[in-house]
Amino acid sequence: MSDLAEKIYEILKTPQLSGLATVTEDGKPWVRSVLALTTEDLTIHIATFVGSRKISQIEKNPEVHLTCGVTDLANMGPYLQIQGRATLDTSKEARHALWYDELSNLFQGPDDPHYAVIRVIPYRIEYCVPGTHEPAVWTSK
Repeated sequence: MSDLAEKIYEILKTPQLSGLATVTEDGKPWVRSVLALTTEDLTIHIATFVGSRKISQIEKNPEVHLTCGVTDLANMGPYLQIQGRATLDTSKEARHALWYDELSNLFQGPDDPHYAVIRVIPYRIEYCVPGTHEPAVWTSK
């Protein structure tokens, strides 16, 4: 893993409150708060309700954008701007692999029929450090 990929992973290896932007049916951006979590290959996973608007938007246009990494303005550290393509995964394996205790506030467990996983494959990630104007850029191969 490159040094930049490691820095990105350090931000996303625990659930991060993030802004997820999709494109509505009429071509407008729509942003909502989600919890994003990544694996070492930088694939991002987001818990969602099967019938949510974001799912129908992703099915029509899989291009998404996430902003994450800032949780405290008083102690602001690096943050990420992520471009990627999203898909929905309702498999038992994906739901169990993503499950963490905080999701029990939303779902009855990893087998809840309303629970699914959005998988985002990033192709461009900007690693932004407050006070600098040029982000470090990671791109997929």
